[in-house]
Amino acid sequence: MPFARRTSLMALALASVAMGLTACSTSQPAPKSFQEATIQPYRLDSGDRLRVTVFEQPGLSNSYTVDQAGYIAFPLIGQVAARGETLPKLEGAIAARLKQGYLRDPDVTIEVDRYRPVFVMGEVGRPGQYSYVPGMTIQNAVAIAGGFTPRGYQRDADVTRRINGQAISGRTPVSSPVLAGDTIYVRERLF
Repeated sequence: MPFARRTSLMALALASVAMGLTACSTSQPAPKSFQEATIQPYRLDSGDRLRVTVFEQPGLSNSYTVDQAGYIAFPLIGQVAARGETLPKLEGAIAARLKQGYLRDPDVTIEVDRYRPVFVMGEVGRPGQYSYVPGMTIQNAVAIAGGFTPRGYQRDADVTRRINGQAISGRTPVSSPVLAGDTIYVRERLF
């Protein structure tokens, strides 16, 4: 192969690697709100299953799932908005509505029975939807999804998270905490 052609092929290869590196460096690191969201009280959303207990009311105590519209269908009082609410706030809302002509002094407690899932995509063994466990990190989620593929980038991942009703994406280390409903994308490494 002539020297000029070999040089131009090497230059082309170096240019494509440089463009690939530039493309990787344009990804945004996770905004400050990502870390702040992990220390805030848990906010309910579609897919969460709640165990609602109304003291001394076995007919009202049951498990209820937050539907796609963000509501739970509760006996006697109908639809109750749950999306974006904390557990204590939802307890208060249900108690207040039950107090309006149904029960004298309702005592309502709510626990999360099953959290909405996390989604693990990209360079993992088994991409898909997985159960969320409080305290889970990106590395735990990747391990549950079959671990990194041989081409998976293992230092950080892209995460999409709903914060204040908006989907926000950012790059974060694999040691970062995961929240219920997060989508984790493991990129392919260049080398």
